[in-house]
Amino acid sequence: MLKIATTRGPLLALASAALFGASTPLAKMLLDVTSPWMLAGLLYLGSGIGLSIYLAWKRLRGDQDDAPLTLTDVPWLALVVLFGGVLGPVLLMSGLSVSSASSASLLLNLEAIATMAIAWIVFREYVDNRLLIGAAAIVLGSIILSWQGNAIAIGWGEIAIAGACLCWGIDNNLTRKLSAADPVATSAIKGIAAGTVNLVLAASQGASLPAASGIALSGLLGLFGYGVSLVLFVIALRHLGSARTGAYYSTAPFIGAALSVALLGDPLSIQLVAAAALMAIGVWLHLTEQHEHEHSHPTLAHDHRHTHDEHHQHVHRPEDPRGEPHSHPHEHVPLVHRHRHYPDIHHRHGH
Repeated sequence: MLKIATTRGPLLALASAALFGASTPLAKMLLDVTSPWMLAGLLYLGSGIGLSIYLAWKRLRGDQDDAPLTLTDVPWLALVVLFGGVLGPVLLMSGLSVSSASSASLLLNLEAIATMAIAWIVFREYVDNRLLIGAAAIVLGSIILSWQGNAIAIGWGEIAIAGACLCWGIDNNLTRKLSAADPVATSAIKGIAAGTVNLVLAASQGASLPAASGIALSGLLGLFGYGVSLVLFVIALRHLGSARTGAYYSTAPFIGAALSVALLGDPLSIQLVAAAALMAIGVWLHLTEQHEHEHSHPTLAHDHRHTHDEHHQHVHRPEDPRGEPHSHPHEHVPLVHRHRHYPDIHHRHGH
């Protein structure tokens, strides 16, 4: 049986994918009241504003169980906003304006491939054949789900969409650098940045805001489908690293398609069944990963939300918070041991 500690990360990543996937058929219902570009801006802004309100409420309560963003996080956060909140949406919308829907839906699968490739090649996250096969099955299922029987003609639109996916792959990996800090703060800033960019671009194309009810519904959907989903994604990065989180998140299109069958009356297709089978195989291969070996932890000083488990046997100062979980600067002493683990914030060692 899998331990709770090792299943938390996968469950968070799958929950993140479920929320984002569920937002797709619900967002389709809102396209009757506004343009796709304006809707994207409202969804992102709803995410950023809603999370900012929650963050302010937490601060008023004095709830500091997550580590705050610090000055050393600012360069990483700026890059995350640039790639994920600015360049990604701009390239996507530019590409969509001159591309077919079939090409776009297929090319968007490149985000998962870019995320995993960067994690494995650049950041040297551990991968074996089991994980590669599992990731390939999940991505292949997503491709089958979005395939519409047309070949992809490579033009400016397709290049722009591929560029957007590369930007989001970079964004996902850079966000890992911020995963120890408060995920709500990180997600709120990204939501406000992406929402502002999309709204400005939509307005420049002549799009207008919907009625107040449409704005409210879009914001509420964005809060959960984009905001809460992103918070869960960031926490999953803390536990799993970028490649595994990206693989689980690739199940989002299937979840959206399945809900479209239930909510919108879309037909149950062979594509959906085949995608479900492939994704189930991929998720099973990842969930049953048994990566265990003797490894060493060097001296490490950082701040993040934690409990006093095997990796956190440190002395508290009088000013440190009581109760668990909590957050405060702490130091890890060198440790050598053996247990099952993922490439989380404490296990980014070589192999």
